[in-house]
Amino acid sequence: MNNNDYVIRNIKLADQGHRRILWAQSFMPTLKLIAEEFEKSKALKGLKIGTCLHVTKETANLIIALIRAGAEVFLAGSNPLSTQDDVAAALVKYYGAKVFAWRGETDEEYKEMIRRVIEHSPDIIIDDGGDLIVMLHEEYPEIAQNVLGGSEETTTGVVREKALEKKGKLLFPIIATNNAKIKRMVDNKFGTGQSAIDGILRATSILLAGKTVVVAGYGFVGKGIACRARGLGAKVIVTEVDPIKALEAHYDGFQVVPMDKAAAVGDIFITATGNIDVIRKEHILKMKNGAILCNAGHFNVEINLGDLEELSVKKEKINYCVEKYHLRNGRHVYLLGAGRLVNLVCAEGHPSEVMNISFSLQALVAKYIAENHMELEKRVYDVPIEVEKSVAKYTLKALGIRIDELTPRQREYLESWK
Repeated sequence: MNNNDYVIRNIKLADQGHRRILWAQSFMPTLKLIAEEFEKSKALKGLKIGTCLHVTKETANLIIALIRAGAEVFLAGSNPLSTQDDVAAALVKYYGAKVFAWRGETDEEYKEMIRRVIEHSPDIIIDDGGDLIVMLHEEYPEIAQNVLGGSEETTTGVVREKALEKKGKLLFPIIATNNAKIKRMVDNKFGTGQSAIDGILRATSILLAGKTVVVAGYGFVGKGIACRARGLGAKVIVTEVDPIKALEAHYDGFQVVPMDKAAAVGDIFITATGNIDVIRKEHILKMKNGAILCNAGHFNVEINLGDLEELSVKKEKINYCVEKYHLRNGRHVYLLGAGRLVNLVCAEGHPSEVMNISFSLQALVAKYIAENHMELEKRVYDVPIEVEKSVAKYTLKALGIRIDELTPRQREYLESWK
């Protein structure tokens, strides 16, 4: 369904999407509190916010908070296969968001929908993966020069935006929401840790207990996946290129080996590095018959899909999320979610409680940019500590958790050492 304000699958799905949005809202108390304050203060009144995010019921609650703050919001999907079409419809019908996304976009359609957001000349950007910010710089520099600032949700996006900064090409300040301690702890580790496993189980219905799971990368995402897989009874192997992370994985009790060795023994392979060609031709050739491959990184580049196609004589679709590749050596392997984010393509992404934290950060970062953009230089910043602490305090309040406070004597003691 297409007009100037939205391009979505079907507006008739709105009622179903609205119910799901309200369900997620009941598990997002921090964002709800912030949205209520936003509505009173109209902190973003008159601003246009351009977003490129996974269009899910959780994302919808961020968009609603921004609208309640007085902003006009434009939303494109940050992955061609992650949009929940009923949620997109509900955002259009019930909240007046300008949504340009549907599940199953081609690569060109995906890019065109991001262009639709850009062409509305947003004042603030909220991105997930950097596609919106990079396209702004490469194709629309005249619009980018007028952007007050942006925020970035993912490790991959932060890397891309820091590359722009390093080259001296960054046209507006970026706040790396991904780098916040609270975001990495809750979203990357606990969120992806659970939702990646959820995606695998929904797609395959396999038993994880007794399987050998190979996790490529031991950043926050890899740590979460490895921990959850072990909790379900899997034998977990970690592959790494960073010696410090590899040592941490070893002391956390995981076997650490190169991918070349892990390839021959793994039953399930999960990439979580943010880099290309983590699993490639020489690894695929060594894999067991029936090995399962999937990716938990932002882009579908970690498993070399060109190599997989080249090594195959036939490809067979098993279900909505599983493809069987018949290899020339007589074996077969399974690919989940076309090599894209397994938690969003094969499941519904992070639990609402997790995105409660991340999207509360995004909401407060947008407010921070609106209030402080004149003082910000054209570079990538970490989230201001006062913003991060605000989210933690809001969340503790929403959960009914109280914590201690320093006594005057304790404060004096700590400050005496400075």
